[in-house]
Amino acid sequence: MIIESILTTLDALGTANFAPMGVEWGEREIVIKPFVETTTFHNLRDTGAAVVNLTDDVMLFARGAISTARFPTLPAAVVPGVVLEAACSWREVEVRSLDATPPRARIVTAVAHQGFRREFLGFNRARHAVLEAAILATRTHLLPAGQIRDEFARLQVIVDKTAGPREREAMALLTEYVRTAPAGRPEPAPR
Repeated sequence: MIIESILTTLDALGTANFAPMGVEWGEREIVIKPFVETTTFHNLRDTGAAVVNLTDDVMLFARGAISTARFPTLPAAVVPGVVLEAACSWREVEVRSLDATPPRARIVTAVAHQGFRREFLGFNRARHAVLEAAILATRTHLLPAGQIRDEFARLQVIVDKTAGPREREAMALLTEYVRTAPAGRPEPAPR
């Protein structure tokens, strides 16, 4: 099963990278599949550690999808890494095996520590819609503009019906990003 998370990794100098990413979830093992040209892949390869942050704040997914975002963090307990302050819970993981076959690596990690801050409220329909919009925003270089606009219009209806202020703000951010996307816009910076 794929669980949407904000993956945090550190580079060799200790600079944090934040990447919205679906991971293959397991209680003891989590599989991470970043593209091999991304900062996430390089950091995992070089440091052997990450933190898989679970959050119900879709603004983090929206900002992370379209920019090199920075978010408040705390030090991880066991691995060299950082935990999002906005995380409901997290898993600190260590790399056990790494297959760097392009285009996507397959990195098997072992859970070294679990943390919990608050209950995960889940994703209502609006939060799901914003997650889908964030994924679409990363594909402006792959999909026809009309297809993206049509899908955003469908998702906007869901947001209008079920969103709170944070979801509306996240959707507006993504809508503006997609609205101004020139044809053939390059992929957002690798995370």
